Amino acid sequence: MKLQEKLVKLREDKKAILAANFYNLETLQAVVGAASDANTSIILQLSESSIKYIGLPMAVKMAKTALEASGVEGWLHLDHGSNLKLVQDCLDAGFDSVMIDASEKPMEENIRISAEAVMLAESYGANVEAELGFIAKLNQQQQHSGFTQPEDALRFTGETGVNALAVSIGTAHGFYKEEPKLDIELLGRIRDAVDTPLVLHGSSGVPDSSIVLAIRNGITKINLATETKNAFMQKLKSDLLSTDEIDLRIVFPSATEAARELIRNKLRVLAQ
Repeated sequence: MKLQEKLVKLREDKKAILAANFYNLETLQAVVGAASDANTSIILQLSESSIKYIGLPMAVKMAKTALEASGVEGWLHLDHGSNLKLVQDCLDAGFDSVMIDASEKPMEENIRISAEAVMLAESYGANVEAELGFIAKLNQQQQHSGFTQPEDALRFTGETGVNALAVSIGTAHGFYKEEPKLDIELLGRIRDAVDTPLVLHGSSGVPDSSIVLAIRNGITKINLATETKNAFMQKLKSDLLSTDEIDLRIVFPSATEAARELIRNKLRVLAQ
């Protein structure tokens, strides 16, 4: 099943799929292992910085091999592609899905660039995600004035043909200084205005109850990144304080398990 077909089905069923970023072999094992434990589908995400770190061919082979070896239904997705060349490179490399993020550009330019990404992906049969509205990135302040509006979402999806739309309703990338307040009423109006599956970015630190409400009101894809890195690194740092062990094959597994348990917990929330 193509990812765009999966997202449409999830929207119809008022359910959502977890899209988790990985950064190395260990976090990939954690994500796929958790999905296998839960007997559920998963989206593996790679950011531009992770692609540069791992290398594009290696990253694709790692992800595809992990899914095949585990028997998990999954898809490989480019997270926050900043330009069309990267989108093209990822499509050529075998990605099932790509995100073009021109959300910080003027509306007209965002529409033009996103529509080009859709055209690039057409011959590959790949899913295309775009972002509309302002979702604060690291060290940026979220602004209510940047929330996605239903009428803009309707125009954007109609003129671009994207398969999924990331919306701004109160989340931000990275950790929060205070508990985020999601505008569920606005989300419901966006859902009613468009047929396109909706995506929630910045779920790290969002209360489980808010995640459940978001899914019931139109979100079909939940992105997770920061918490996974944090779970892995906090456990690793803690373990290293109590050992002189230098064999990473001995010190990494407990950190991998910490990230795996985090993902398992997230999948339990999505299953509610």
